[in-house]
Amino acid sequence: MTSEFTTLRARTGVAIPVPAGSTITIVNLQGTQVVDTWALKASQPDIAMSMSHTRAMLGKLSPGVGDALWASDRSVLMTVVEDTTSTPHDTLMAACDPGRYRMLGASGHHASCAENFADALRKARLQPRPVPDPLNLFMNVGWGSDGELAFLSPAGVPGVLVRLRAEDDVVVVMSACPQDLNPVNGPTGPTDVAWRVGG
Repeated sequence: MTSEFTTLRARTGVAIPVPAGSTITIVNLQGTQVVDTWALKASQPDIAMSMSHTRAMLGKLSPGVGDALWASDRSVLMTVVEDTTSTPHDTLMAACDPGRYRMLGASGHHASCAENFADALRKARLQPRPVPDPLNLFMNVGWGSDGELAFLSPAGVPGVLVRLRAEDDVVVVMSACPQDLNPVNGPTGPTDVAWRVGG
């Protein structure tokens, strides 16, 4: 990546202010890394991008180019303006958290997207709040006609990206998902991603 991109290290999170009209570009450097993504209204951080509201407004399980991403107050916070991936992004799975890793057999502390979300807000001097359901960029979750869901290996290639435009002043929070106990981050596990705000 060029110097204008910032690296988000594997297993970590960040909160980034994005003014209305600007875009944030998230690049999957290896093509295999899930990025849990949230947006909070800057003027009212208790209002967050909501996957259940987005699914209801779009009438589908995964957003694509041109689709709005709706908030819990039914305002539009962001729009997908570019997407070079070939598989849908997940809107169904909750952020991983300490309880999830205990259920998967982890012993001791294991980094999680829920903790990354809270830590990123604290570093941005915002009050931690309950973790909204994330837009899980690059996450390959399969669903069948019988309603069964499956965690699948990533299908991306190095350099795939998603670009989102802010429709209000927002704080975008991202976590390079630490999941290494199921296949969602590929055989090598969590890797770095890159991001840039501009335009």
